Amino acid sequence: MTEVLKQAHSPVVRAWVEGWVISRSVPRPVREPWGLRVDVGLPGHVARHVLATPTPEILRHLTRTLTVPGTWLKLCAPVESVAPHLPPGWAVQEPEYMMTTPLVRDAPAAPPGYTLAVTTRSGVTVARLLTAAGEVAARGQFAVAGTTAVVDRVETAAGHRRRGLGTIVMKTIAATAALRGARTGVLVATAQGQALYETLGWRLHTPVTAAVLTSA
Repeated sequence: MTEVLKQAHSPVVRAWVEGWVISRSVPRPVREPWGLRVDVGLPGHVARHVLATPTPEILRHLTRTLTVPGTWLKLCAPVESVAPHLPPGWAVQEPEYMMTTPLVRDAPAAPPGYTLAVTTRSGVTVARLLTAAGEVAARGQFAVAGTTAVVDRVETAAGHRRRGLGTIVMKTIAATAALRGARTGVLVATAQGQALYETLGWRLHTPVTAAVLTSA
């Protein structure tokens, strides 16, 4: 159990949580013996419990004691290894992937027809590609935890996809974070996002399975 508790506080996972709470403007994480708890306080997302090492024993304990609908588990493990230990009432979400990459100071230029805008407020840096009319065509943001830049909320508007805008945003984020002293990037991607990030040099750190308590 001692080794499990050491792994429960993986530096990469902790950095991701520390940056995520800055990015989302929610309270700092609380350290638990089995991982980290974030009291998000939103409808449908009351709290999230992040486990770097979700053993069957810990899952049994948590699913017995967590009773508030809208409570989330973020489990650093593939779905097939954790879903059998989740009782009825816990809805498993689409697979996610925690990824990391070394950061380089190689800032790209905005493509023709777009303007690149980078702004920082309250510790969150947002990169946006804007159309000539000022509409947001693509965007992403990051917050720094120690020497790790936590990338979040990367998206491209429907009418601007398949033009490489996501790549420009990601490279801008990486270069900006590196200039500010970050050495490593970390994010949690969907399956679709994983395919893009792999082409940019991001590598899988761990699969992530999310589950939400829908009924007590």
